[in-house]
Amino acid sequence: MGNNRLVYSTESGRICPSCGHPSTKCTCKKKKTVKKQSVYPNDGIVRIRREVKGRKGKTVTAVFGIPLDDRKLQQFAKTLKRLCGTGGTVKDGIIIIQGDHRKTLLKEIEQQGYDVKVAGG
Repeated sequence: MGNNRLVYSTESGRICPSCGHPSTKCTCKKKKTVKKQSVYPNDGIVRIRREVKGRKGKTVTAVFGIPLDDRKLQQFAKTLKRLCGTGGTVKDGIIIIQGDHRKTLLKEIEQQGYDVKVAGG
């Protein structure tokens, strides 16, 4: 039981376990790099889900896992947006289409030859 590190102090609040400073004045948290992992595994299956969180109640349809490079992904997103008659964007390899178009996108992506699943219910 030689682990004597301080985790919380009533005087300064939470203590950073790495540098020992209060967490508000932590010097090591700027050095840490958080590697953002994908929500879904890269298993060759394209997933479609409806999202509303963080969008002020607006519904969007997110398409994950399409194995294309950036340029082809932009072109594919353009055809999907045109099919749905709405706007959208591509961020971090995820196609985001405004509105709930899961059924329409499911049919179109299956016709393109991809394995598709509707994720999230």
